Amino acid sequence: MDGKIRHLASFAVLSLLSILLATGFVGELEGQKSVGRGANDYGSATKGIVCGDRLCSETGGKILMPWEEKSKETVQQDCLSSSDEATCQDTEDTQIEEETINDITQEMEEMKNSLEANVTTNGDVLLLAKANVPVTIPLHQGYYLGKAVYYIITDSSDSTLADVITTNQDWKVNHAPLLANATKDAVSKTYVFTNGVLGDGVYGFQGEIFTSTPEHEDEYSALTSHVNVTWNDGAIRIILDSEKEMLIAEKLGKIVLSEQDFVLNMPQIVWPEGQMAVKANKTITDETTFVGGQIIDIDLTNKTTTFIAHQGWNSNGKQIFFIVTDATPIGPAKSMGILNVQKNAALISNPAAIDMFHFMNGIQGPGPLGFQSGISSSFLGDANYSPMSRIYFIEWNDQNSISIVQTTKEIHELEESGLIRVDLAKPMNAAHIVNSPIIDPIQLGQMK
Repeated sequence: MDGKIRHLASFAVLSLLSILLATGFVGELEGQKSVGRGANDYGSATKGIVCGDRLCSETGGKILMPWEEKSKETVQQDCLSSSDEATCQDTEDTQIEEETINDITQEMEEMKNSLEANVTTNGDVLLLAKANVPVTIPLHQGYYLGKAVYYIITDSSDSTLADVITTNQDWKVNHAPLLANATKDAVSKTYVFTNGVLGDGVYGFQGEIFTSTPEHEDEYSALTSHVNVTWNDGAIRIILDSEKEMLIAEKLGKIVLSEQDFVLNMPQIVWPEGQMAVKANKTITDETTFVGGQIIDIDLTNKTTTFIAHQGWNSNGKQIFFIVTDATPIGPAKSMGILNVQKNAALISNPAAIDMFHFMNGIQGPGPLGFQSGISSSFLGDANYSPMSRIYFIEWNDQNSISIVQTTKEIHELEESGLIRVDLAKPMNAAHIVNSPIIDPIQLGQMK
């Protein structure tokens, strides 16, 4: 136990030291300083705890979120391109002076001692082993306006279809019953071929035809409603690569179109105008953050893409791993290096989304805000599973009560006792919905 405690404390100190001495952040999105529930004054409850990327004693208690931030290197570049001497002087004044290093070290040592005391008292040990792991997912090739689109399929509202796709792609597709509740304003339309030329599609035939890509911010969604495309007997079956070409084939009586009531989660990875960001540092460790991208490899030759799968817990405290493909609003999406999907906001009060809890302070760890792992209100196999997460932020009110939380029951109990505060996340005063499919343990080789 002592060894684990020392490992935890060392992890916290090293993480903080790396942040303080590497990239500092200040105000990435102009004018967007407001986060969540107006988290500008957290009072003495945050003393000795870190707020975002720095000590709360340095920020006045304000917890700076990654999407609010801007690196010192970028600020310096802005300074060099500016003719305002005052701006450059202000930039110089923000740098960490050598004489303050001792003060920072002392404060980190105090935090380390506080963490050791909390862990020892509560008997909790943060599960740092395998906090982030790689997961390689098969890519499918479809079409948009005659050009190639590469996408993954992670979830299906229909269990039978989930099994069909799982068999065809040899990679587990989750049954997500709640996706059937997604309304038209939260999905985009896609055409699926039930016969014809063999290929990468849902049923093993040609790839899907998409009606939008991530470049169309007000139209694209990774959640797709479907129209089945079936070739008539006697028709010469060819590859159709655009909605226009397909509608002409329907008019000529070669195919039949039929709307379906299932919804798939099919995030696009590469599209004619671009692709998802690839993380610069491809080495995955327990200290790998959510910032700067979620993909470490895109292999179009072998049709695979490798995501970072992040550790979390389900409602009953069982370890889970999830990937992140898109989110809203733009601040968090940009920070994580994923797609900003405006249609996700339509799910804020829709039963197609489940609740996900992330910590704004407390014990440092692999969570998206730099603290302990998040907690999902559902799990694979549950009747209420969905990859779409409605985010809640948790804040500890008293640092002396901080412990590891692993279940939704604990969250409710701690909230009722006044030890934590739980609020619907509204960064940039907007709905915060994240597409975060849980990865089947078998795909990770984790048979826990």
